[in-house]
Parts: sequence; C-alpha cells; structure tokens
Amino acid sequence: MSKWIKKDDRVVVISGNDRDKAGVVLSRQKDKVIVQGINIRKKHMKRTQKTQAAQIVEMEMPIHISNVAMCSSDDKPIKVKVKIQKGEKKLIYFDNGKEVILRQLKKIEKKVK
Repeated sequence: MSKWIKKDDRVVVISGNDRDKAGVVLSRQKDKVIVQGINIRKKHMKRTQKTQAAQIVEMEMPIHISNVAMCSSDDKPIKVKVKIQKGEKKLIYFDNGKEVILRQLKKIEKKVK
C-alpha cells in the first residue's frame, strides 16, 4: 500500500511516538516521507554573517513509509485497492460498505493492431 502514497496525500501514523496523529505528506524520497506536524525535531542554528540571529528551529524529519497509512477524511487508516473500469485505473477504498474513489491513477488506452 505504501507505493500509492505521494505528495499532498493525507496519512496517519500507525506506529512510533506520534501514533494516531494525521498530516499531509510534504515530500517523499524512496522509503521515507516528511509529514506536516509529525516527527518534529529542534535544530540549533548559528548566527550567520551578522545577518541572521542564532535561533532554535523546529523542523519535520523523515519517517519511514511503513509507519504511515493513508487515511480517510475522519483520520482513520484505510486500505486502498486498484479498480479498473471503462479504461480507467482508480484508487478506491470501502467506507461502511460503500466504494469511495480516492483518486484516478491513469487512463488505459487499448492497443490497436
């Protein structure tokens, strides 16, 4: 399921110190994601050329993609499936027995011989 997570998706942390917190994916590199408001660390910045004062900056650090799951609008983890219909690939999940479309992946063109 982690291969479907991309930038601007809403995810929930399923393990670690920030368990059950939700946020938006800011970036993704291979098997790590940076989620807004999750895994915040403090970094001490030195003064630079007298233009910037010394300060402590809070920043989001990467979290392994296996520790997050896509979530629904009410911040509950969901399992997504791929459904192909009428030449379109869609990412779906089930909510109370109803099929909900998360997003459209791509259109499939039939090959003409």
